[in-house]
Amino acid sequence: MSELAERSGVSAGTIKHYLREGLLGSDDDVLRTSRNMAYYPEEYVQRIRLIKRLQEERFMPLRVIREVMADGAERAQRMVELEDRILERAIEAGESRRVSRSSVHATYDVPRNVLQRLEELEILTPNARGYDADDVAIIAAISRFRAGGYEEAIGFTVYDTLRYRSALQPLVREEVEVLLRRLVDEEVEVDRAVALISSGAQPLRELVGAMHSKLLVAELRRHRGLTAP
Repeated sequence: MSELAERSGVSAGTIKHYLREGLLGSDDDVLRTSRNMAYYPEEYVQRIRLIKRLQEERFMPLRVIREVMADGAERAQRMVELEDRILERAIEAGESRRVSRSSVHATYDVPRNVLQRLEELEILTPNARGYDADDVAIIAAISRFRAGGYEEAIGFTVYDTLRYRSALQPLVREEVEVLLRRLVDEEVEVDRAVALISSGAQPLRELVGAMHSKLLVAELRRHRGLTAP
């Protein structure tokens, strides 16, 4: 136990807690030579480090970590590495293309109070350097809506954006879960997985937009049929 604690960088007391919670594997993995002496598998070092990382960096409770590691520490490690790289790439891309508030105000015909309300709703999430690329795309879309006559005077407000967020959130959760599971299960190399996700971003936007248009027309037809005399 003392060697395991030294090599993993986690206290013996914490390791024993992990053992009691069933996070390190079966008791059959441990060779007990006496009441106070036991030998632990080499892979426990990696598992303990991963558990501690998930606790400290992702604030995961142990019950969630147990589920994440249910299919093995190596798979969980690949999942964590893939998630970190994808998020790192997304943050880098977003930060490199930020646009200042003053530039946005000068470019798009959207009142400042409207932008403020969108920030309060967390539809827009600017920082001290301004808006990221997705923020700017949202602002540009709202500007075009307003130019086309979608105004508060006839009932269109910033709160309409909440409906789209609510509808998209479960879809995105499922999308991320399925995508990561497939990439990890097929053991796709991390750099290739990141490249695949990056190359699929624009086609995905086009796919969602096209399907939305088809569903909109279908719903209008259905509604016309329901209201026909």
